[in-house]
Amino acid sequence: MDFALSEEQAAIFETAVQFGADAVAPNARAWEAEGTIPKELWREMAALGFGGLNVDEDQGGSGLSRLDATLVFEGLSQACASVAAFLSIHNMCARMIAQHGSAALKARLLAPSLRMETILSYCLTEPGSGSDAAALKTKAQRTNAGWQLTGTKAFISGGGYSDAYIVMARTGDDSPAGISALLIEDGAKGLSFGGLEDKMGWRSQPTRQVQLDECTVPADNLLGVEGDGFKYAMAGLDGGRLNIAACSLGAAQSALDKALVYVKERKAFGRSLDQFQALQFQLANCEIELQAARVFLRQAAWANDTNQPDATKQSAMAKAFVTEAASRVADACLQLHGGYGYLADYGIEKIVRDLRVHRILEGTNEIMRLIVARSLLA
Repeated sequence: MDFALSEEQAAIFETAVQFGADAVAPNARAWEAEGTIPKELWREMAALGFGGLNVDEDQGGSGLSRLDATLVFEGLSQACASVAAFLSIHNMCARMIAQHGSAALKARLLAPSLRMETILSYCLTEPGSGSDAAALKTKAQRTNAGWQLTGTKAFISGGGYSDAYIVMARTGDDSPAGISALLIEDGAKGLSFGGLEDKMGWRSQPTRQVQLDECTVPADNLLGVEGDGFKYAMAGLDGGRLNIAACSLGAAQSALDKALVYVKERKAFGRSLDQFQALQFQLANCEIELQAARVFLRQAAWANDTNQPDATKQSAMAKAFVTEAASRVADACLQLHGGYGYLADYGIEKIVRDLRVHRILEGTNEIMRLIVARSLLA
């Protein structure tokens, strides 16, 4: 088995790393303090092809594989996991429009979404349905003009910031087969937003509730087949889990890189910290965890790219393993910095905060284990 990246894949990764170093890292703390990311950044990313990573080239996208896309998110997350994760959400939505949008919807929104002139957000979670996503209550009813939606979505990255929202709503019975996917554009009648959430991490992403009060959308804004929305949501989450794992991996690698510099410069008891065997072992453990996580993630991406029958299980396992390993590495690197790791200037505490949510979103890691267990016991 050849685990080496191709020349093209290495170039994709280096492009993401360099862009993050130049355009993201110097501004990440300021964006966190401001609670928003300038929209011009997304246009710059789109110019590199990052606006439609998994959208086919004949539709204007980059046509990358799942493995290729994880390299983008791993590279960008070395600069800021919050920025990279928001890009992942937009890409998941763009792929759904490309795959399931009507001809009229694609003609109106796909090209601007790929240029990231139209920023996309994803609305599945509700105040009363997180892990049990199929229990969502938001309703969509047919009208003479199209659809009318009523309900509330919670924890929406880009709420009040994005230009369009893919919303999972109930168009039929109480089963998963009663859920459809619809797109709501900013400014739609009946669309409003809750207050800005004050979060532990991902603070540069504005997060709000999305509120729908008899919100009206055209008939063409239904994605795919009525009643298939939950299938689309779950298929999108397989890729989203790989991306979030990649975001964790990149950020944890950045933490280790910072720790390696610090232990060579900091002295205690007359010698630099990297001369203490106990600390060498901690560094070695971090490297072992990250290398194992990287192989696991790339295997899961390969399983998705080659349509392996256990691709969903592979994605769930990789998401759980990589996000947990990355959090352990980031925490260990903070500890290696001592008191300085607790200060914002050194960049470690932000990584620890940003990575914590990765074990919750895109399905909690407890749900990942449920997916794996069901597959084993089937």
